[in-house]
Amino acid sequence: MIGYLKGQVFDVTSENLVLNVSGVGYEVQTPLPMLAQMASLSATEKETQAVGLWIYTHVREDQITLFGFETRAEKQMFMTLLKVNGIGPKSALNILSGATFEKLQQMIDTGDVKGLTSLPKVGKKTAEQMILTLKGKLVSTENRSSQATGTHQEISFALVHLGFKPQDVDQVVAQLPREIDLQEGIRQGLQSLSSL
Repeated sequence: MIGYLKGQVFDVTSENLVLNVSGVGYEVQTPLPMLAQMASLSATEKETQAVGLWIYTHVREDQITLFGFETRAEKQMFMTLLKVNGIGPKSALNILSGATFEKLQQMIDTGDVKGLTSLPKVGKKTAEQMILTLKGKLVSTENRSSQATGTHQEISFALVHLGFKPQDVDQVVAQLPREIDLQEGIRQGLQSLSSL
């Protein structure tokens, strides 16, 4: 599986971009704001500026599709949306094109069905399913940045995605040593959270 690509933007269309990585062109679908940003680059910037994308590889019987994101948190959000019944990769990408992480989190946590249905290709049933599946499970990277940076942030994401409450995770991760590695941090975090 491809997890990350870094290269020059070779071409941009209304649906995807082609990333030139050492002479190989990878067709990558990205959220619309990023496509617009890449389309606005001058020819010189495209040739000289390296772009790094976190990649989600979607494999079907008849095709392999790459979805690219500027940050790991955005990719995590995309993967979280895929856990909701009725949301596939294209729908998840449309949702990320229509709202920021913080706005999505707010709409889901407040049960704002009307707000969610204003997003591209989200009907009432899908909005209700998003709230049911994700309420209280989304953690804003901005809210956490003061408490968790680098490895600590990765440990936090992993623990939240394992189903623990964000508040409990924040409390436990704050007590971990600064120099701890990812695996050990998750192990210690699981140990502490299990005893809560």
